[in-house]
Amino acid sequence: MSEPSSAARRRGRGARERILAAATKLFTAQGINATGMEQLTSVAGVSKRTLYTHFDGKDGLVHAYLQQLEDGLLPSRDDDRDPREQLLAVFDPKPRDTDGPIRGCPFLNAAVEVPDPEHPVHRLVSAYKKEFSRRLAEIARRAGARDPEHLGEQLALLYDGAVARATALDSEDTGASAREIAALLVDAALADPAGQGQRHPGRGPDPSGVAGR
Repeated sequence: MSEPSSAARRRGRGARERILAAATKLFTAQGINATGMEQLTSVAGVSKRTLYTHFDGKDGLVHAYLQQLEDGLLPSRDDDRDPREQLLAVFDPKPRDTDGPIRGCPFLNAAVEVPDPEHPVHRLVSAYKKEFSRRLAEIARRAGARDPEHLGEQLALLYDGAVARATALDSEDTGASAREIAALLVDAALADPAGQGQRHPGRGPDPSGVAGR
C-alpha cells in the first residue's frame, strides 16, 4: 500500500478542530437546526466518515460546540479586578471570535432550538446557566453582598433578558442599559443597612451616609 499523499495528511491533521470551527461559524450565523451535515463537512473540508469518527452525530457535535464555549463565557475565577467591577463587566460587549454577527447567547439559542428538557444538549444548557449564576454569586460574596445568591440570580436574569432583547432588536445597545440596572442592583445589595455607606472592598464608609439610598 502506498503512503498517503502530503495533501491527505494535511486534511487529516486537526480534523476535529476544523469541524468544531465550522460548527461554531455556521451555528452562530444561521442556527443549529438550519445547519446540515453536508454543509458542515463542506465548510470543515472533511468527509462525513471523518466527521462521524470524531462525533456521534449532530447532537454530539452540538454538545461539543457548546462545551468549548463554556470557559470563555462564564465569569472568570481568575479575574483580579474589584469584585463590583467584575459583576458589571458581565454586561460589557464580548469580543467576536467568529465570522459574521453574533446573535445572542449560544446557550439560550440552543435551548430554544432543542426544547426537550431531557435532551443532553438542553441539560448542558441548564447546567451552564446554573453555573453562570453560581459564578456571579461567588463574586457577589467577595464584594460583600448581604445575599450573594439572590444577587447572582438577579444579575443572571438581567443578563439573559438583555441578551434576548438585543437579539430581537438586532442591536447591542441594550448592554449599556443593562449595565446601569446592574449597578443599581449591586449597589443596593452592598449597601450597609445601618446607613454607614456601601461595603465596597478596599473603600471606607461613605462619610455622607447616603450611598446606596
